Amino acid sequence: MKKIVLLILFLSGFGFAQSAGNTGLAFLKHGFGARNIAMGDLGVAGIDDLSAFNYNPAQLAKYKRAEIIFNHNEIMTDVRSETFGAGFKLFGLPFALGVNTTSVSDIEIRNTPGDPASTFNANYFYTGLATGFFVSEDISVGLGVKYLYEGMLTYNANGYALDFGVNYYDLVEGLELGLAYRNIGSMNELKSEATKLPGDLRFGAAYGMDMPELNGELLVVGGYQKYTDTDDNHIHAGTEFVFKKLAALRLGYQIGYESKGFSGGLGVYYSGFNFDYAFVPFQYDLGSSHIISIKYNFM
Repeated sequence: MKKIVLLILFLSGFGFAQSAGNTGLAFLKHGFGARNIAMGDLGVAGIDDLSAFNYNPAQLAKYKRAEIIFNHNEIMTDVRSETFGAGFKLFGLPFALGVNTTSVSDIEIRNTPGDPASTFNANYFYTGLATGFFVSEDISVGLGVKYLYEGMLTYNANGYALDFGVNYYDLVEGLELGLAYRNIGSMNELKSEATKLPGDLRFGAAYGMDMPELNGELLVVGGYQKYTDTDDNHIHAGTEFVFKKLAALRLGYQIGYESKGFSGGLGVYYSGFNFDYAFVPFQYDLGSSHIISIKYNFM
């Protein structure tokens, strides 16, 4: 029974937000990078690395050097998500490549009470490419495309999705504004019905400042997010303090979800490596999400 409940929660997005929508592919709602998730998982502004691939490709216009990242997310019991990203420049443009695999394991098949007749895994996958570039000194735009796959039992389907974004910089020194619309596309039929993609609209701001008296830098982010086929609305907020470019403390909060709200995490920087951790507790005995990211910047 626990496995069946887990699958239902996952397919419905496991956010428990009050909604009248019927979208699926909840793995597209996962954050990318422990840093972003710890700060409230908004991600539409304040990112200067390839994790922008997942949130707002317009931020890739700021991308300066090649890097790779691996992200492991234990979302809740028996739900695993792994994401790999690589960033590079081609034809003078910055590009980010992302690959994700997500699974719900050992889901039981029962015909009668007692031992299960069998078990199966639900598997999800995407791979995609995104880029961003400046159209003026203060405005960048971005575009991403993803190939999607879902499979359960003997059924499978695939499809494509597009992401768009725009960022505005230096309206006030240190302030960045961002807007993104994600997961525009469609899937083939899974058995007899096509899964609807979770269209995702986000806008928000990030404000960064130096704090020399504390030997560090402070970043504050906040904004609004909505899945366009649901009735719920979400507010995301977070902050990060980086001490001497060596260690970071992060806190975040999300409003509009019944099962989650607080998030937090830590980061350590050493010789081109970033080690980041995020923790997101769930209510209703659903467990907690632990996210670990390892990133390397090529000097």
